[in-house]
Amino acid sequence: MLNLEWFRTFKAIYETGTLTGAAQSLYISQPGVSLHLNSLEAYTGYKLFDRSAKRMVPTERGKVLYNFVLEPLLKLETSEQLFHRSSKLDRATISIGMCFETFQFTLEKHISSLSFNVIIKFGEYPQMIQDLDKGLLDLIITPQKGIEKNLEFVPFSKERIVLVAGANTDTKKLEQLLLRDDLDGGERWLKEQTWYSTAADMENVKKFWQLNFKHHPDFKPNYIVPNICSIVRCLSDGDGLSIIPNFLCREEIKSGKLRLVWEGKPIIENILYFGTRKKTMYEKEIQQVKEIFEKQEMGD
Repeated sequence: MLNLEWFRTFKAIYETGTLTGAAQSLYISQPGVSLHLNSLEAYTGYKLFDRSAKRMVPTERGKVLYNFVLEPLLKLETSEQLFHRSSKLDRATISIGMCFETFQFTLEKHISSLSFNVIIKFGEYPQMIQDLDKGLLDLIITPQKGIEKNLEFVPFSKERIVLVAGANTDTKKLEQLLLRDDLDGGERWLKEQTWYSTAADMENVKKFWQLNFKHHPDFKPNYIVPNICSIVRCLSDGDGLSIIPNFLCREEIKSGKLRLVWEGKPIIENILYFGTRKKTMYEKEIQQVKEIFEKQEMGD
């Protein structure tokens, strides 16, 4: 399917003469520019530029296409400017990527107070990093860092991965086994219990199990629910176990609905990062979102 942004990127490459120049003028990554150009060339079936070390030289087909799309694109840009001038509120729109639980715990209650439009996207962290680099996202909240030169990751908090139980779960035997440092006995007891997890949450379980018991978990959770918030609700005042980030169940532990059973040895802490592009036109809006997260006691 033809994408209008491909033409906008093509025009920027034609006028700046380089992929880097086009990326800077559009405030997106150079890989994102290359992706748009490759997609447009695949769609048209023609090579639009001869690539060299220093310059993108338009082919004859590229020159024809530029002359054909230039006037419509200029009209579109003029229409956008006129639209913004006539609007009572000139609201920017930023796209933010994070896990569902982080959104629900931290940002959801503040959305209505923001002075700009927000699009929230959920997904896997590696895909979020790719989308940030391509310019599809403007900010991500992630425990994973990318290596892309166009991106920067700034730590702001920690989350501790802990074993919790519903208030009605009898964990006295496990506590006795752990006091005796009987990890084999503790593992056997744990595998006999009722477990809750999510499809996307198994990495924390695997990491917790490997560090404490030195191998992958060889059991399946009894209940696979949509997200960690569902786990917390299911376990509250109930029976069962789960391994989850501590900031998502702090209030339930304080109220007695859940019990913190074990933090493990060693304690597992994930550093949380703000991921952004190094060059962005939304610095002011992104800073407002960052301040909301920084005020939350996520990992304490």
